[in-house]
Amino acid sequence: MSNNTFNKFDSTLVESSEDFIVIGEGSMGGKAEGLAFYKNIIDKQIDKTKYPEIDISIPKLIVLKTGVFEKFMELNKLYLLANSDESDEKIAAEFQKAALPEDILDKLKDHIVKMHTPLAIRSSSMREGAKFAPFAGVYATKMIPNNQNSAEDRLNSLTSAIKFVYASTFFKAAKDYLTVTKSPTEHEKMAVIIQEVMGSKYQNRFYPKFSGVARSYNYYPVNETKPEEGVVNLALGLGKQIVDGGLTWVYSPTRPKAAPPFSNNDDLRDNTQRKFWSIGMEHKNSNNPTDEDEHLIESEIDIAETDGSLELIASTYSNESNRLVLGINAEGPRVLNFGMLLQFSEFNFNNLILDLLKVSEQAFESPVEIEFAVTPAEDKKIEFGFLQVHPMVVTSEEVSINEDELTSDSAIVSSNKVLGNGTRNDIYDIVFLKPENFHKAYTRRIALELEGLNHRLILDEIPYVLIGFGRWGSSDPWLGIPAKWNQISGARVIVESTLPDMNVELSQGSHFFHNLTSFNVSYFSVHHQLNSKINWEWLNDQKLIKETNFIKHVRIDKPLNIKVDGKTSQGVILK
Repeated sequence: MSNNTFNKFDSTLVESSEDFIVIGEGSMGGKAEGLAFYKNIIDKQIDKTKYPEIDISIPKLIVLKTGVFEKFMELNKLYLLANSDESDEKIAAEFQKAALPEDILDKLKDHIVKMHTPLAIRSSSMREGAKFAPFAGVYATKMIPNNQNSAEDRLNSLTSAIKFVYASTFFKAAKDYLTVTKSPTEHEKMAVIIQEVMGSKYQNRFYPKFSGVARSYNYYPVNETKPEEGVVNLALGLGKQIVDGGLTWVYSPTRPKAAPPFSNNDDLRDNTQRKFWSIGMEHKNSNNPTDEDEHLIESEIDIAETDGSLELIASTYSNESNRLVLGINAEGPRVLNFGMLLQFSEFNFNNLILDLLKVSEQAFESPVEIEFAVTPAEDKKIEFGFLQVHPMVVTSEEVSINEDELTSDSAIVSSNKVLGNGTRNDIYDIVFLKPENFHKAYTRRIALELEGLNHRLILDEIPYVLIGFGRWGSSDPWLGIPAKWNQISGARVIVESTLPDMNVELSQGSHFFHNLTSFNVSYFSVHHQLNSKINWEWLNDQKLIKETNFIKHVRIDKPLNIKVDGKTSQGVILK
């Protein structure tokens, strides 16, 4: 990928047809190199005549290469602070006080004068995009409205966001991740992508019609689907809804018209998107440049209906007929099931997804995950913007699990819905949430307790099994534990159990899950009403190492026997 060559920065190119421009020396970083590589794929391997109603592109971007980062760090003498144990807040604040090199500021000024649309300032570190330690979601992305009247104000907002992304290279989450991957912090270098955000402005909000994550391999096939048929997550608004593990519409691109895996319409309504993310276009009196979500707004989906942005993607639940009606012409609760696109094959959208996954797999010689956004274009078309690509890890070890093992008294945990593949017998430690003390209102506190415990176990190089409730890694604390990856990164097996009042489908579109698969962390889903189990009585009888308000850490004398069969999605943890 690094053999691609691009135009050096020239302010005359900003309004031209050139949409991939670089500033500085060094590397473009993994994320930007992936986009550069993919730009060539789109241009040469996608037959755009098959999609006359879709404009396919990579949104215009500028890359600040790693040499700019190095000059910034050295000019402001920031390495000592950055590699210290200072808090994220302190590091971010000091980076904001620092100055970008003058020649870089001059080039950015030429750019920002001509740009008035919202921008995403995204990390592109040397390690991002690696297959077995991809650093997905570890570093910052900051979105800015970029709509101030003064070019100087817009430049200040842009440079502030760039410095925040630089600072995130040294935040605690990144340092913990480096510890897990045994990667030296001082070797990391950060490039930055400045990219136009796809979307439309609705009053004080700016967002795409919808965002998506498509995977060519599905770790959780349902009904008759097969793993190699892939899976897609779609969500109204910005892709933050997906990568943060929120509720989305999930389907197989080989079976776009298949019925969703819900037992009734109540479950369907409860498990589809109710909120969405946008960029706020109004300026606040007190800005916080050290807050990644400073300019983002979370709204209920009825706001999107007043914006007129639910066409194509919403259906209506009819109380009279107890069924879904495509579109939003009828009265009733809206359900974001993307019916017009998937049931009626509008714009030939799903075939484009299949094509992109196919050529991506061939190019990367492995299963892939792609991120994209879609927004209305002129002449009643839609614009499809490709945002990111990751290779996926799919292991091939042959694992055999028989029915007796799943139901035996020796099984501590068993499930027919497991992510991963392989065996291991080197784990003696189990960390689990205490069922009697668990409540959805405490999930943020639980995440903080886990962070301290996880940090200690990482330092002692002790792998462990983690057992909890709801969706791990969700940004919504009412759907599960809103743990960041660094708060549980020492776990080698993660188990989630549903509860009667916390019964949600797993999300495969998040950076959290990308890291799970890349590190070959097995992930068990145990449904409280199905043929799965967790032996809580046995867990409570084991040797107690540490106990907090919500968590127990126990250790056993002999290693656990952990088996996961990726072909059948079955898994068991045996005494």
